[in-house]
Amino acid sequence: MNIKDIIEQKLSEVILNVYQLKDIKLEVQENKTEFEGDFTIVTFPLVKQLKKNPESIGVELGEALTETELFESFNVVKGFLNVKVKNQLFIDNFRSVNKNFSVVEKKNATVMVEYSSPNTNKPLHLGHIRNNLLGFSVAQILKEAGYDVIKTQIINDRGIHICKSMLAWEKFGNGTTPETTHTKGDKFVGNYYVEFDKNYKKEIADLVEQGMGEEQAKKEAPLMKEAQKMLLDWENGDDAVRTLWAEMNAWVYKGFNETYKRLGVDFDQVQYESNTYILGKDLIQAGLDKGVLYQKEDGSVWCDLTDEGLDQKLLLRSDGTSVYMTQDLGTAVERFKQNNIQKLIYTVGNEQDYHFQVLFKVLKKLGYEWADQLFHLSYGMVELPEGKMKSREGTVVDADDLMQEMYETAKSKAQELGKLESLSEKDKEASYETVGLGALKYFMLKVDPKKKMLFNPAESIDFNGNTGPFIQYTYARIQSLLSKAGALQSEIADIELNQSEKELIMQLANFKTTVAKSAETLSPALVANYVYDLVKTYNSFYQNNPILNQEDENVKRFRLTISDITAKTIRKSLELLGIGTVNRM
Repeated sequence: MNIKDIIEQKLSEVILNVYQLKDIKLEVQENKTEFEGDFTIVTFPLVKQLKKNPESIGVELGEALTETELFESFNVVKGFLNVKVKNQLFIDNFRSVNKNFSVVEKKNATVMVEYSSPNTNKPLHLGHIRNNLLGFSVAQILKEAGYDVIKTQIINDRGIHICKSMLAWEKFGNGTTPETTHTKGDKFVGNYYVEFDKNYKKEIADLVEQGMGEEQAKKEAPLMKEAQKMLLDWENGDDAVRTLWAEMNAWVYKGFNETYKRLGVDFDQVQYESNTYILGKDLIQAGLDKGVLYQKEDGSVWCDLTDEGLDQKLLLRSDGTSVYMTQDLGTAVERFKQNNIQKLIYTVGNEQDYHFQVLFKVLKKLGYEWADQLFHLSYGMVELPEGKMKSREGTVVDADDLMQEMYETAKSKAQELGKLESLSEKDKEASYETVGLGALKYFMLKVDPKKKMLFNPAESIDFNGNTGPFIQYTYARIQSLLSKAGALQSEIADIELNQSEKELIMQLANFKTTVAKSAETLSPALVANYVYDLVKTYNSFYQNNPILNQEDENVKRFRLTISDITAKTIRKSLELLGIGTVNRM
């Protein structure tokens, strides 16, 4: 429990004793004013109930609080009650933080987090990076908050878009492979998706020039007709098409796994759309039998959600084929059947908000009570200074290229500073990688997930300001300090604390509260901005307090210990964001 929580608890007890008022919670703020005191208590909410002015309420509460074991003195300024907390409370709180740092209280509940879910017709890009980092970080934070977590992805490995890449390779690939062209598998296949689009557009232009309308030309273009036939052949189990499909997907999976490894994300389970697209049809029949769904004359099946403020949703086409919603219904049911999970989180961009509203409501109508435990972690798109990306036109920021660019920038900066010269080449390379990718991850995760964001690589790797490298540098600085100090003694003496030491203790005590809040809101941005504030507070403490040169041995020991727990908290916070640390920068 942090000091603020302790004060709020004691304040509630005092209000009950003095005024006989239950369940009153006054706002307690850290005192940032020039008035003496560690915290400020806002008394105005009691004015109406007690029919007293705020100043007299402040005095009455101040006198009652200073009679307890926690408070030393108080003053009242215009109804704001400023209280000075006894030094011992800070010391005891710090001992508790130090002792319980690694303790995780288990929740006895399992959460499944879905993220990534790419298509096998193109490599991962900048948008996938935000998705993966967000999903992975949320999973890490939920674990730290005490939940058991299952990380999963569903790979979209079938459909017309996959057939476009396959057909283009058949026509234009001349039997080449990723190996013969020395190309990463997912990029190799993605190139043929772009190739299909280029040739398809040429065919449309030719048909339009011959007098056909554009919409008709899109349907009549030979390439599109061939791709549609290939999809039909795939669904009918054609051996040649299935063999090519399996081979090209294998190329892509190998490429994906290389990207995931470098990005530092992983999965406990993987599902494939080719296995799940037939799921859900039995649910549709059950819904018809219950009268929850209805069938039109053409045989198509619908769900009427107008009473929920939505519209009517198609769940099965007239020819009996499923739509995305059908398979998502089946996949959700399958996940709860196969895993003992209490919550399922879908990390998907905000362009799918409506889809998930419908999915959750249909599942609820079908009688699945756990539908209330489904959550869409909706996030804003990532844009570049030059605008949106387009996969078909090949104008995306490739995930691998971006990671390499971040590595190169970190390497260039480190060489400029010249502080890693004594390290081996292997250690230098590891440092460049950790700092470069740390910059990328922190920049992505410090923004609230709901917000659209503009990604600026140069800004992200600045060694000053709210950036990953700035935080990693402080960690490295503390490691250097602790290395010079030698072994730490575990006992913490009762010393008289100054203001910067108190502020640092309060920041450290807020870590577990921040993690809990971040888990509750599914926002890694809370952890990112917490660790930035912690680093700023520590740097202020470091600049204003001698540590190794401190003559009082008890004070020196305390300052080394608080530096050590600060480093551990920085490291743990960065771990929750999927970011590594280095001992030298």
